[in-house]
Amino acid sequence: MISNSSKYAIKAVLFLAIHSDEEHKIMVKDISEPINVPQAYIAKLLQELAKQKLISSTRGPKGGFYLSEEDKKRNVMDIVNVIDGEKRLNACLLSLERCNSDNPCPIHHLANQSRVVLMKKLKKTTINELALDVKKGKSKLPL
Repeated sequence: MISNSSKYAIKAVLFLAIHSDEEHKIMVKDISEPINVPQAYIAKLLQELAKQKLISSTRGPKGGFYLSEEDKKRNVMDIVNVIDGEKRLNACLLSLERCNSDNPCPIHHLANQSRVVLMKKLKKTTINELALDVKKGKSKLPL
């Protein structure tokens, strides 16, 4: 349902939400190791998120990536949409091209309800909410 790229992007954004702000920017090399994602790979994902204005970045000697207060208000689904597109979440779990409600694959009805619930929750949950859960110890993220 969600690609590894989206998972990595969410981990990186949460890392930024916890450790960065406009005064404390983080370079890719300092994100890569703690979240266990190759540096070149995470750089590409973060550049795309910055290009789409989901996260902030500055160039130069004191540059890097960070999340502004406004960035933290974005929902998690925004990250998935930039990296995967909503189409991927709606893709058939058996990879059939023409699977939909009118032409369902054998497991369409089993997965569809879960998919709808997940998408609603991803749209409703902000980056800040997830970051606060990590800070409060309600959930874990390698940091």
